[in-house]
Amino acid sequence: MTLATEVRKITESKPFYALTGAGDLAVEKLRELPEQLQRLQSRREELRETAKDLPVRARAYAVTVQDKAEAVAKDLPEKAKEYADTAAAKFNEVYEDLALRGRKIVSRVSGEAALELEEVSESAEPAIAAEATTKKPTPRTKPATRA
Repeated sequence: MTLATEVRKITESKPFYALTGAGDLAVEKLRELPEQLQRLQSRREELRETAKDLPVRARAYAVTVQDKAEAVAKDLPEKAKEYADTAAAKFNEVYEDLALRGRKIVSRVSGEAALELEEVSESAEPAIAAEATTKKPTPRTKPATRA
């Protein structure tokens, strides 16, 4: 197979689209990061107050957790299976969403590249046509024959 065929096969696959979608999502989230950081910095005092109360809350929580631990331990295998099933379904949903997002990105970028290629070829056509009309074919002379 040619390299172009292999590249086309890869770029038209769902994993490629999912990876492209994940990259696009990462860029989107990174762009939101400065705003989120600013919000957290503005809540700094509130977070300090919460941190001061944390040891007292942790002790109270530890007492209630210890009582509930035995009940949870009995249900753990069933809960773990439910969680795994839910996680697998969610993973498939996210994978499909990323693949769709990636397909849109690739289509948009491919469309832009196709338009650019079309513009370049259209701008080159008049030059090629003009070149063809200015060149006149040189007449061929018949070789002299001896009698």
